[in-house]
Amino acid sequence: MTVNEQILEEIAACEKLLIGIGEEWKAEGIPDMVSLYEKMNDLIKDRDFFIVTTVTDGEIFKSPLDKRRMVAPCGNVTWRQCSKTCTKDIWEPGEIPKDVCPHCGAPLTGNTVEAEDYIEEGYLPQWRAYTEWLAGTLNKKLLVLELGVGFKTPTVIRWPFEKTVSINKKAHMYRIHETLAQLPETVKGKADAVLESSTEFFRKL
Repeated sequence: MTVNEQILEEIAACEKLLIGIGEEWKAEGIPDMVSLYEKMNDLIKDRDFFIVTTVTDGEIFKSPLDKRRMVAPCGNVTWRQCSKTCTKDIWEPGEIPKDVCPHCGAPLTGNTVEAEDYIEEGYLPQWRAYTEWLAGTLNKKLLVLELGVGFKTPTVIRWPFEKTVSINKKAHMYRIHETLAQLPETVKGKADAVLESSTEFFRKL
């Protein structure tokens, strides 16, 4: 059985499905990113899943994936905040037509970690939903798919996922990355490393 077949079989059999999406999934340079997210939705829409993404381009939010089952702790550029942080307000795309803060007149900027002063309140409600969901995975048959997550922000996905897998006796993880698929001793025997571009791998699933 190929790794692709194993993953598809485990998706169908798991009780809980946790997906981490990292730097390899930036839409820049990947013309079919929309179709990749659509494919993901087709594969997992009937599963009890949650997605954590560090990609800030907001493309995932345009997909049919259930927004209640995803969190973007690093923010996304389609949500806007005041570049001078005069307010904690966050606006959705097109809500402020001139892209200028209605409070102080400063230009708006993407609500992401790249902002001079990132307003984290935007993702916190979904983060709470994620931590509650994660608490319910203990002692459940948990499949973890880590797609293209490097070391840019390892404290968001990479290290927490390793800890989750090491604690849950019924968990199994696939770490898929073109160059950074290494696994620590803590998950040996409970995880597989796939040394391949995660977008290319997923395209062939």
